[in-house]
Amino acid sequence: RGARARAAAGATRFAKYQGLGNDFILVDNRDAAEPRLTERDAVRLCDRRFGIGGDGVIFALPPSDAADDYDMRIFNSDGSEPEMCGNGIRCLARFVADVDGEAPKAYRVGTLAGLIQPEIMGDGQVAVDMGEPVFEPAEVPTTLAATEGGKVVRAPLEVGGEAWHVTLVSMGNPHCMVFSRGDGSTLDVEALDLGAVGPLFEHHPVFPARTNTEFVQVLSRDRVRMRVWERGAGMTLACGTGACATVVAGVLEGVCDRKCTVELPGGPLEIEWREADNRILMTGPAELVYNGSVEV
Repeated sequence: RGARARAAAGATRFAKYQGLGNDFILVDNRDAAEPRLTERDAVRLCDRRFGIGGDGVIFALPPSDAADDYDMRIFNSDGSEPEMCGNGIRCLARFVADVDGEAPKAYRVGTLAGLIQPEIMGDGQVAVDMGEPVFEPAEVPTTLAATEGGKVVRAPLEVGGEAWHVTLVSMGNPHCMVFSRGDGSTLDVEALDLGAVGPLFEHHPVFPARTNTEFVQVLSRDRVRMRVWERGAGMTLACGTGACATVVAGVLEGVCDRKCTVELPGGPLEIEWREADNRILMTGPAELVYNGSVEV
């Protein structure tokens, strides 16, 4: 019993949350400025056979800006650190609210992509002000040249010996949206071999920081179906920043309205790119799976 007590004392407490099947290991790290787990720990813990399993490990950290409530950092399942994660920040907001026992409210969260403002709604959904999209090629970043008004829209790109049209948007992290092939034919996203083509886009030399890639099938002007290959995580069931970037790209390509439902393998996200202030609002679920502790 003494050995078990010592092990428990040295264990890291966590909570497993998921947003549309995009699942994360959440750690309340607000008592220390640096994450108590390393990138190597994240790789081991995210392993679905030999660890807890997850698309990433997310830390709630003390705020670096006194005006904020807390900071967010995330290590992907491959140990890399992205600037932000849309589904992840919904899960983080729900996690902190649950830990603190707080009623529905809004938070100011510092991220590597800047200030993000999630709000717990009365119905349990989490709405997030994701900020403004970025289009300047150097800021995405990409070496592709702008095609329309400083933006990369429907630019031709050869990947894996096949021609595609791509539209690029940064949501604080890079996204490459594909609505059509080089011959103009639209996509049946369910028929795509995502495991084969996704890594080719992620590691294409025109993306110096690698990229997230969204393959999009337009169902109507207010509804699209999307599958995502995430930078550092691979094939996932949902991507919040990717859903936001998808609607922005759809508007730029003239195939989507500014208010649009994005159907993901894990379920739908409601996205609105507001014309009045250029900001993007994402609304979707975040749910506790279980609490636990783990030795590292």
